Amino acid sequence: MARLGKGLGALMEEADQESNPTGVVVKASAQKKLPNGITSDEDGTLWVDPNLLKPNPFQPRTYFNEERLKELTESVRQEGVLSPVIIEDAGDGSFYIIAGECRTRAARDAGLEKIPVQIRKYSDERKLEVALIENIQRTDLNPIEEANAYYRLMELANLTQDQVADKVGKNRSTVANCLRLLKLPEDIQNAVVAEKISSGHARAILSLDSDSDMRLLYGKIIGQGLSVRQAEAEAKILKEGKLPAMGGNSEPKKDNRDPNFIALEQKMIDRLGTKVQLKGNFKKGSIVIDYFTSDDLNKIYSIIVPDSDL
Repeated sequence: MARLGKGLGALMEEADQESNPTGVVVKASAQKKLPNGITSDEDGTLWVDPNLLKPNPFQPRTYFNEERLKELTESVRQEGVLSPVIIEDAGDGSFYIIAGECRTRAARDAGLEKIPVQIRKYSDERKLEVALIENIQRTDLNPIEEANAYYRLMELANLTQDQVADKVGKNRSTVANCLRLLKLPEDIQNAVVAEKISSGHARAILSLDSDSDMRLLYGKIIGQGLSVRQAEAEAKILKEGKLPAMGGNSEPKKDNRDPNFIALEQKMIDRLGTKVQLKGNFKKGSIVIDYFTSDDLNKIYSIIVPDSDL
């Protein structure tokens, strides 16, 4: 893999060379009239008010760690922005941030009136690629954001997983495993984003075939605070405990129950950390609680009868 280990600068230079004339770097010495809002000093460095910058429309990152941003803001307040932010003229007096959104946010919070920039022009594919590369190299993306960015890059540029892996300097297996996270139910994806569960937990959940078993294991991870190794062991128990399917590869039946009833069932799964089935409706029915180990039984009992000993 030719690009492994290369920094963002080298990758961006390659992007420029591959995408001419759409990858043009605008320098003060090469342009008589700079866009409005851009100034140049005697060294040729370009500067802009950070309030004129807006997010890259292809920015893969949607979650920003507030604590890390505060630390960066304090650093910027003391030292300034040391690495130029890569921007593109939006054509309306503002500029898109192609790479450097955290630095821009920190500069605004620190009260800086201008920051160093480089102006470039990229295709939509390049906007996504450069933002993705920057965030990945700085380990700023959570696993779901990273997976969505890989998927968008594949769709936007009609690329294979191998080609995406080559572009961002990752092994194909890393990209493939990351993309698999998008197969998780949305609420479990949100749990990964919120760091309630790790990528390792998510992979253990993905090893299961049915949505109900996925949710069961997720509930046990949350309810019992399982480690990744424990989650993998629980997944193995669930898989080995499954009955063989009858009648070939039939599609699972659609759950036509009231969505609020289904949500209540899931809350009970999360609370008890084991399989729960609500049968009936809000007026009448039954609750079936399964347990797979003695620890499960002890936990369920302590929740239902908290002041007693088994």
